[in-house]
Amino acid sequence: MTRSRRSDGIDRRSDAREAALTLLYEAEQKGIPPREAIAGQIVDPDPMTVAIVEGVEDRRAELDGLITEHARGWTLARMPELDKTVLRIAIVEMQTRPELSKAIIIDEAVKMAKRYSTDDSGRFINGMLSAIHDTVRPTADQ
Repeated sequence: MTRSRRSDGIDRRSDAREAALTLLYEAEQKGIPPREAIAGQIVDPDPMTVAIVEGVEDRRAELDGLITEHARGWTLARMPELDKTVLRIAIVEMQTRPELSKAIIIDEAVKMAKRYSTDDSGRFINGMLSAIHDTVRPTADQ
């Protein structure tokens, strides 16, 4: 079944996030830089996907610092790789896409976590991003 494309771009953004998740996960599993994973694709990824992947790669230390700071009782090493990747994608969007509301970013991240990670990932991602959002966008939408 093919997803319909809406004029507001919601599905296009969702597709870009999922493609970014796949590329970032592939890079992590292969131990290669994410840009190398992009370059290895037969078909060029959507520009939005590339922007997300490059944003995660360029901000990796900062993103992991935010995750570590807000992860009560969890270390990065204990977190499922997919959860960390979903968090990184969402934080990059919080930092670089001010037109996207907190609700949209968190909802999309929770959907990805539920779809691709563990049974508890949705709740974990929701709590983490709610806390991180207030650090990244302290005066923004709630």
